[in-house]
Amino acid sequence: MVTQQTGIEAFTYRNDKAIPHFADDRPIVIFDGTCILCSSFVQFILRFDKHRRLRLLDGETPLGQMLFKHFGLDHVNYETIILLEDGRARLKSDGAIRIFEILGLPWSLTAVGRCLPRGLRDRLYEFIARNRYQWFGRRQSCYLPDPAMTDRFIA
Repeated sequence: MVTQQTGIEAFTYRNDKAIPHFADDRPIVIFDGTCILCSSFVQFILRFDKHRRLRLLDGETPLGQMLFKHFGLDHVNYETIILLEDGRARLKSDGAIRIFEILGLPWSLTAVGRCLPRGLRDRLYEFIARNRYQWFGRRQSCYLPDPAMTDRFIA
């Protein structure tokens, strides 16, 4: 199966010798750990993912950077989150909407956003991504989870 956004077949990262094996049996959100907006979104996920369906991976970790590179994305200036699900990468608005769907009601109602053309949704996503540091700020170091939540993160 081919990834809709990246054009890369599912699970190809498993054959990439630069990427070590990691648990990918649940969806993984790969995020910008220095972005305050992104870190706040991670805290939101931790709070509302009652069934612990999502794992989290800081894009600044070696594994996070390798995955960004594998999917042909900038691994220094992050322009999108990656939702890695069933071996496929969902980016920008598709990734964000799918994360809300996984969280369940009422958050899954954001799926109505798919009624908008992807190009329009992604332009809005890109506008926010471009301005997120100016609007929300940037951390000096990567986001560190509460010790009680470290099992939710892939190191």
